[in-house]
This record gives sequence, C-alpha cells and structure tokens, in this order.
Amino acid sequence: MSPDQYLRNILARERVETGLLSPVRNVATTLAPMLRNWGGRYLLAIEPSGSFAKGTGNRVGTDIDLLLSLSSSTPDSLAQIRKTLGNCLRQHGYNFREQNVSLGITVGGYQVDLVPGKRQSQYGGDHSLYRRKANTWTKTNIQTHVSRVRDSGRTEEIRVLKLWRDQKGLDFPSIYLELATLQALHGRPLGQLAGNVVHALKFFGNNLTTIRVIGPANTNNVISDDLSAPGKQAVASAAKRALSGKWSGIVT
Repeated sequence: MSPDQYLRNILARERVETGLLSPVRNVATTLAPMLRNWGGRYLLAIEPSGSFAKGTGNRVGTDIDLLLSLSSSTPDSLAQIRKTLGNCLRQHGYNFREQNVSLGITVGGYQVDLVPGKRQSQYGGDHSLYRRKANTWTKTNIQTHVSRVRDSGRTEEIRVLKLWRDQKGLDFPSIYLELATLQALHGRPLGQLAGNVVHALKFFGNNLTTIRVIGPANTNNVISDDLSAPGKQAVASAAKRALSGKWSGIVT
C-alpha cells in the first residue's frame, strides 16, 4: 500500500458528514431555544464555523463550532458576554470547558465549541471576539477564515496533521495548525498527500518556533501568539520525531 493510500484510508475512516442532513447539525437546533433566550434580540445568528465548516474536521476532536453572532448594539462588553453565556450554560446543566475564544460543551455525545462574537457594524461579517488567554479582544471574520482554508486545496493534509496532533496529545490550536500548514505548503503541488504532510512536518520542525502566523481577516491578529514559546518547541520537537519513523508512527 502506498503512503497516499494509507493516509486516505485513515481519512475515510475519520470522515465527518457535513451535509444539510448531518446529525451534527441537530446540535444547533437543540441549543437554539436556550441561546436565543440568552442573547434575546441581540442574537442575530447561530452559524456553523471552525473545522466543520472548513471541511477539516475528523471524528476525533471537536465535532462542530457554532459562532453566536451578536448585534453591534449589544450593550454588554465581550468579557460580560462570555460570562453570561457561561452562566446560561451552567443553569441548563452544561459543564463547559474554558477555551481561548470559545466555551466547549458536550451535546448528545458531540463536542461543541460555542464562539460568542459581537459584530463590528450593522452589516458585514467582521466580529470582535474575546481572547481569554490575553484578556483582550481581536477582530476576525469567520467566513474569511472558512473560505481561506476550505478553498485552499489542502484540507486532506490539514486533516492528517490534526490527527497527528490529537494522537500525540499536542497543544496546537486548530486555526494555528491550519494556517501554518497553508504557509508550509505554499507553492507545493496539489494531491501529493504523503509528500506534502512530510514537507509540512519538516516545516514545523524547523520553523514553527520563529515564524509569525497572521489571521487572514486581520493583520493585527497574530495567531502564533496564542501558543507559548515552550508550546511551539514541543510541537516542533514532535514534528522532528515523527519524521524519524514509519507512517504508522505518525498517524494510525
């Protein structure tokens, strides 16, 4: 079996159904009454985002991210919005996980990340998100992030690298991994899955501790700052180790 076939067999096993009839989409329907009660007239939309929308998800890890799009006229601060969302989840019996820009919960066996964001204007997709780790806010455009990754032609490589990350227990935020992979594979041929994964791992091993990875919707959003220097070194070291063995030692 060729390396490409080995990896594609694993990707087929880990495939996530993202169509309109995907059972994962029922999560939004389940949560909608609670979330609309929380957000009231300021909650404009509950939209799938993250890996689910980008086509870079695997069966392991977060099953769906939901952007909770709030009106620009929402009176609460971003920190208050996050706090009231947490209170709402707690009142409804959800034990949530504190994450950088999201709160993670489990719904019907699915892992769900809720991302509250306030629109920066009445129209358009630019949102302000609260960043817990830095105790500040950042501007982003979820749809710009989604299209940048979804339409890159690199979703297979990203999915393999996410499996590697998850199976090795690495702290490597998904958006950081995705954008670093695109940077690593810039100019590389499409379709050469195994070769491109090896190239990306070499790039991580040699460059992750020094490169800056910038958000596609905001040049002031330095995605690579969300991981500490020791964290970057841990990922770089793991990437170098991965290249020293067989494919079965990278992902299974």
